[in-house]
Amino acid sequence: MRAKTFGGPQGRIPRICALLERCSVFADIGCDHGYCTLYMLRAGLCDRAIISDISAKSLAKAQKLLSGYAAQGRVTAVCCDGLGGAAEADLVLIAGMGGEEIVSILKRGGIPPRFVLQPMRDSQLVRRYLIAGGCAVDVDDLFRDGGDGKFYFVMRGSNVGGTPAYSEEEYAFGRDSLKNPLFGEFIAAEIAKTEGYLKASMSPQNREQLTKRLNFLKGACHEL
Repeated sequence: MRAKTFGGPQGRIPRICALLERCSVFADIGCDHGYCTLYMLRAGLCDRAIISDISAKSLAKAQKLLSGYAAQGRVTAVCCDGLGGAAEADLVLIAGMGGEEIVSILKRGGIPPRFVLQPMRDSQLVRRYLIAGGCAVDVDDLFRDGGDGKFYFVMRGSNVGGTPAYSEEEYAFGRDSLKNPLFGEFIAAEIAKTEGYLKASMSPQNREQLTKRLNFLKGACHEL
């Protein structure tokens, strides 16, 4: 279920919507309030839309927001987990979920013809799955929400065409992110956060993992 961050024109939802393109049938998986679907319909970027959420309560909020379009037969609501009911969609949005959950959805339902994915964590898992699956990833970037100030990763692509091999840094942070002016601020924040974690007591195994991450982050910082 998508997080509720909005944050005005530079908020998470508008930044995601800016990557959505014209399609015939749009599907918003884990639609929550339905804001992205409303954007697609209002902008004339899709003929029909499918909204789905595992939570009936969340789906009901989206249905209420989109009731006018549903009355026109342009919105279909499906209460389910994953891509069930979205087989006809030629553009699929999955946002506000963990990377592991997104990969699980793609494994069960297949990679859609075109997609926009916005993992809240473990973005490297999504990148590895897409590239191993032969996807063409044309956007793999980060942005900062103007409301909560947090950094988010977002990917857009299609299920055919392939993508040149990624480096470990590109798997970790995204190919376009490395060239984004915000990347230095993101890395600095991650280094500070990891150094803070290392000040706490923990098992030797956890300390070793965090130390490896810190060294990796510092290495990425030196590449700037």
